[in-house]
Amino acid sequence: MPPAPPLPSVTVVLDRHDDVMHTHTALAAHHPPSGRITLHPGPGTTSETGLAHDLLVALGKPPLLPGCFPGGHQPAWEAAAAWMTALPVNRLTVLRAHRLTARRAMRLVQLQARTGIHLTLVCHRPHLPAALHQAVRTADYLITADFEAARRHYYGTPIAEPPSAEEPTGPASRWLTLPALDRLVSYDSPRACVAPCTPPPIAWRHRPPPVPLTAHTAQRVTHRLHTATAHPRLAAALATALFTGASLQQLATARPRDYDDAAATLALHDRARYTDGCAAYPVPPWASIFLRAATSFTRLLSGEDQELLAAPGDRAHLLRVAETARLRPPQPPTGRRKGPVGRVEWDWRERQEAEKYEAIPARRAKPSQR
Repeated sequence: MPPAPPLPSVTVVLDRHDDVMHTHTALAAHHPPSGRITLHPGPGTTSETGLAHDLLVALGKPPLLPGCFPGGHQPAWEAAAAWMTALPVNRLTVLRAHRLTARRAMRLVQLQARTGIHLTLVCHRPHLPAALHQAVRTADYLITADFEAARRHYYGTPIAEPPSAEEPTGPASRWLTLPALDRLVSYDSPRACVAPCTPPPIAWRHRPPPVPLTAHTAQRVTHRLHTATAHPRLAAALATALFTGASLQQLATARPRDYDDAAATLALHDRARYTDGCAAYPVPPWASIFLRAATSFTRLLSGEDQELLAAPGDRAHLLRVAETARLRPPQPPTGRRKGPVGRVEWDWRERQEAEKYEAIPARRAKPSQR
């Protein structure tokens, strides 16, 4: 059998009679693990941001990005592009495309150009609307009214069972207590290196390395981070904290150039050597998808000189995402809690260390008092 011809950048499927088979077949083919996304835009809106939110939901993400952004612009399209690049998604089918405004259709065409996916626009009309024609004429596009061709080549193979929204390896309502998060709210204050810096591999001279996640736990963490936030940098910051044991301040020293996807390493900086100095950390396979998304997102937004991961000002948002994902550090015994039962205490390790150092002068002073 000869190989299938390469897909055009954009395909417009004309569903002349608004046949329900087109909609059912496209929705049945939706399967993000296989790289296929079917987007059914919410009715009654012409907002470009609203369409991006619909796309994030189709990707399995919450529709809103936490945090403050310049000019009040929520970078939902940039987040969607980053996740689609990182996952990776290779096909996007958009239903009810005849209802798209020219600007919303152009956004989708620009997304295709940015990510390299194949975009299928299903027009449930016998003719191409002017707004859609205006958008697709800037791309390499094909128009077909052949349902069988659309089913075989553009929608993708239907999935018999839709993917479950539940966590695959246990109840998502249970907390995952992870010692690697102990230092997330540490009070150290390293700064990013201004000059080019090529750190050596981490040597763990001053603290023990975090215990690597088991395959079972890594699967649960990955699922929870994917469903807890659409913000690539916050998800990547939490993932990075789990394999580095780094504080938020040290996570904020990373820039896009510090992540080497080919070598699977991430450099964090610490010129004052609060911990182990500037060092390159090996990135486990489960975490690489989050760092790829964060790298793409940061470059789309602001270039190479901005934080790759969460910035210090994102602390409240980062902890809220962690708690949404039900991830926390070890908690104090009931009798030593500072807050009500049920509230996560992120600074328990810091308090323990502070109490230990406060006790040292007191012990030294006792012999002289005799």
